[in-house]
Amino acid sequence: MLKAYHLSSQTLNILRAFSSGGFADLNRLDLWDLTFVSENPSNRMYQNIFQNTQKCIQFMRAVGVDISNPIFKTTQLYTAHECLLLPYEESLTRKDSITQEWYGCSGHLLWIGERTRQLNGSHIEFIKGINNPIGVKISENFNTNEILEMIKILNPDNELGRLMLITRMGAKNLKEKLPELIHIVKNNSLNVAWCCDPMHGNTFSQSVGDSKIKTRSFEDIVEEIIVYFEIHKSCGTYPGGIHLELTGMNVTECLGGNVQDIKEDDLIKNYKSTCDPRLNGIQALEIALLLADKLSNESL
Repeated sequence: MLKAYHLSSQTLNILRAFSSGGFADLNRLDLWDLTFVSENPSNRMYQNIFQNTQKCIQFMRAVGVDISNPIFKTTQLYTAHECLLLPYEESLTRKDSITQEWYGCSGHLLWIGERTRQLNGSHIEFIKGINNPIGVKISENFNTNEILEMIKILNPDNELGRLMLITRMGAKNLKEKLPELIHIVKNNSLNVAWCCDPMHGNTFSQSVGDSKIKTRSFEDIVEEIIVYFEIHKSCGTYPGGIHLELTGMNVTECLGGNVQDIKEDDLIKNYKSTCDPRLNGIQALEIALLLADKLSNESL
């Protein structure tokens, strides 16, 4: 746990240095190292985003907006992770000296998983006592009465921004189960934020030689994201974001992709995860560009 804490701190310090050192500067989009994009099907989407952003910046300059303002040059980073190891979380819990309220200082937002959200369990007991924004993973196997009771336990004052429901239902189940969950929340006038986890509900084992390897399909992940946005649009609710498991390394852990079409036999070439399969950097960028393109065209 100490090693995890120190490595997390180092990673965040590097990211903060990048964000304030020019990597987030919209005036320097032409310096972004995305040269590989020019040779793949995502090029059109990236070029559209790049060109539209450049036009917006040019327009703002023309009307006298100060483009040197930090809002155009830096970005804020917020952290979240699963509240799984309670000794770790308890060690990093602090009381605010002014408000006298408790906060989990291991992240800005903490969530509990589908397997640890028992109403009388220790994870619910811990997370209800901190004043961070909190989240809960919800699969397709939810029980209506249990969901209602859980929401009231975690957000008794029905506070806006306090509780996020992170759906992880799988592409095949989302069309049926997400509208049902949304209607439960709306019919009871409950305030929640919505997030989509398209990774965990789409995990399966793939036979490779004599062994089985846990993997996910790029196509299933994309389908769940698109359906998630479409359902919220039709229900009149707001999709708050997506939760991806990814790495910048060129791993071969998730099947498919338009640029790097990873096949079954490719999985063993660079499978590094000791837990869950992750999208590699190119696959993750593809999803980001696809989603940005659809949102900008108001098709979602």
